[in-house]
Amino acid sequence: MSIIDNAVYARGYRTENPQSLEETFDILKKCQGMAWIGLYRPELQETQAVADEFGLHPLAVEDAMQGHQRSKLQRYGDTLFLVLRPARYLDDVEKVDFGELHLFVGPNFVVTIRHAEMLDIGMVRRQLEADPARLAQGPQAVLHALLDEVINQYLPVLAGVQNDIDEIEDQLFETDNDVARRIYALSCEVIDLQRATQPLVPLLEALQAGAEKYGLEPEVQHGLRDVQDQVQLIVDTVNAFRALLQNALTVHAALVGQRQNEEMRKLSESSLRQNEEMRTLTESSLKQNEEVKKISSWAAILFGPTLVGTIYGMNFRVMPELEWAFGYPFSIALMVLIGLGLYASFKYRKWL
Repeated sequence: MSIIDNAVYARGYRTENPQSLEETFDILKKCQGMAWIGLYRPELQETQAVADEFGLHPLAVEDAMQGHQRSKLQRYGDTLFLVLRPARYLDDVEKVDFGELHLFVGPNFVVTIRHAEMLDIGMVRRQLEADPARLAQGPQAVLHALLDEVINQYLPVLAGVQNDIDEIEDQLFETDNDVARRIYALSCEVIDLQRATQPLVPLLEALQAGAEKYGLEPEVQHGLRDVQDQVQLIVDTVNAFRALLQNALTVHAALVGQRQNEEMRKLSESSLRQNEEMRTLTESSLKQNEEVKKISSWAAILFGPTLVGTIYGMNFRVMPELEWAFGYPFSIALMVLIGLGLYASFKYRKWL
């Protein structure tokens, strides 16, 4: 059964405890009081029974059954349909969890529909039942109490998000690669907070604009003004959170760019040193090559006369040049010519 609590109130006091919706409707007609029906994930036939009895608009009923709505206020005749997004901060995972509460507020009834166990409506009901004078003000007093509780639940959420932002600011100047991911995740949660809280400002303005027209008690009007002031403060705080996170992301990007530039500078300096070492090695190699060329050239020049002298120094008997009168001048001339030829050739190739 999805009916969590079901009661009829007369002059601020709880009368009977009906066991079914039909019994609630019958008691309400007899005592001319106020019915407060609390539903949790109701079936379609249960919601339709309430809609048929109180004349709820089909579009509002469809929104309440589908869920996943943004905070809003819609008026259908003398019935208000509100969507509120209560929230809580989960310390263990450092995350904001959102719920959804649908309210139908009419001249003599309040219907609450929840799709998640986020808001303790039972506590709000007990507080109102302990104050019959306030509860006697009618459905608008219940609406004010529920709005006030939803807004109060945002305060610990803001404290948790503020703590996360403080930690992120400390991480910015550390070499933590996960800080960008954390900033992005927290920014998404802050955006969800904006979607949940910003529509509450025009919502409360609309409620106060129709206060006199729909006969709201002065105490309820004062309470709604207090809630509006608190909502405006919450909205300003959430907007400031988003600006801080955007600045944090900008600072993080600048710091990452600065670290990358520093690493590039170090790499460039290292590359320059390597290039200088390579240039020095190249110059040294070129010098060595020049020396090798010179040594090789002189070795080749000296090799020619050595070859001639070696041949004619073998002292074989059958060597015609040994008996030749011009043999000695010929061999000397041959040595000189070979040396000069090689010297000219190497000089031409700039080996010498």
